[in-house]
Amino acid sequence: MSAVKQLFLNSLLAPGFPASLKYVQRNCATIFMLHRFQDPERGIAGCDELNLRSGLSYLVKNNYHFISLTDLFDRLAGKGPPPSGAVAFTIDDGYIDQAIVAAPIFSEFGCPVTTFVSTGFLDGRLWFWWDQIEYVFLHTARQSVAVRMGDAVLDYHWESDHQRAGAQMDFTEKCKLVSNADKLTAIASLARDAGVEIPEHPPRHCAPMSWDDLRSCEHMGMTFGPHTVTHPVLSRTTDDVASREIAESWARLRTEAQNPVPIFCYPNGGWADFGDREIGTLRQLGFTGAVVGEPGYADAVSFQRSAADPFKVRRFAFPDELPYLVQYVSGVERFKQILRRST
Repeated sequence: MSAVKQLFLNSLLAPGFPASLKYVQRNCATIFMLHRFQDPERGIAGCDELNLRSGLSYLVKNNYHFISLTDLFDRLAGKGPPPSGAVAFTIDDGYIDQAIVAAPIFSEFGCPVTTFVSTGFLDGRLWFWWDQIEYVFLHTARQSVAVRMGDAVLDYHWESDHQRAGAQMDFTEKCKLVSNADKLTAIASLARDAGVEIPEHPPRHCAPMSWDDLRSCEHMGMTFGPHTVTHPVLSRTTDDVASREIAESWARLRTEAQNPVPIFCYPNGGWADFGDREIGTLRQLGFTGAVVGEPGYADAVSFQRSAADPFKVRRFAFPDELPYLVQYVSGVERFKQILRRST
């Protein structure tokens, strides 16, 4: 980071500065997205407790309004006052650390948070495909693999941990670009070529929360929404699979959760990862809307622009450094977006 940029970000923490731009946030809210939470006992890397507490403390001290996702979607639809710079939190996937690390912290701060869970994961029927890829690359004794993925053959060779990690990342990203069937076939082929047997159940650091954990989190104020059954990239699946992944995850969550949230979260969450087909299924099932993984604000004007827009609500990744959080919630980032559109 340049010295000038660091100086600017640090200036955001000056007393009174954030309030000076809050007017640009009057019709929108900031939704933050998180995934893993650091838990050294289980070998889990992710957002550390100090960083999360620091962010929540700053928001409380500076009088930012925490809002639940359901209340936010109502306000974006015009049911109630405008969001006026409110802040909402979401978590994706349903890992155990989200229950044992994150839920108590959010509860302590009185901050609503919605966690989107893949129901097959909580049912113990599977563990996530990207974690299986990581397992194979970490446990192979070989220094090269050649894997067919669709019509292509991917040839990887490494001589260092850094190169191994690069191969793993490249393979994982390419898995998002092929059909779900080709992805699963390629992962099985990777394991065979690497000489690694993928366990039936995930290792401790990749484990899900249980349904009992989920209900305990509900008592602490956490709410839950559906995130498919097996976490495929929906646009890479057939019509039947996409419909089933959405409908079955919602039905299963409604069976297990006390107050399931009728808001969906697309796996991977990029613009290319879902489309009109998925939005149509969600509307048919009575969902209020859906969130994506693309950065940006939850904007009332955009939300009400067309019937599809409530199913394309943007989120920011929760930042590792406090000045970046301030940039998102204070109006600075929003002001920059407005300036870019006007030039």
